[in-house]
Amino acid sequence: MPRLRKQLPAHLGAGELHYRGFTGAVDYEIQGDPATLRLGPLRLRGSFTATPEVAADAFRAGEADLKLEDGTGYRVMIVGHSTGSNVAYFEMRI
Repeated sequence: MPRLRKQLPAHLGAGELHYRGFTGAVDYEIQGDPATLRLGPLRLRGSFTATPEVAADAFRAGEADLKLEDGTGYRVMIVGHSTGSNVAYFEMRI
């Protein structure tokens, strides 16, 4: 019998992404509520939408800072991107 995983609510918004050599606006989607993150190994997954060049450069950088609409900032690890796509995938934790 397959284990069903609880579906986390999506947290959508427009924020600011910063990595070496770039600071700019992006749209993001986070699976779960970032306010529930606590110190430790648990992480939330998400994605952001920008131009294909920004998404590719962020993936190459590996890490970035993402400031959410409410002003809170998180360090994110960019874990995925497809060539030519305007979407990059990340994991965030405290």
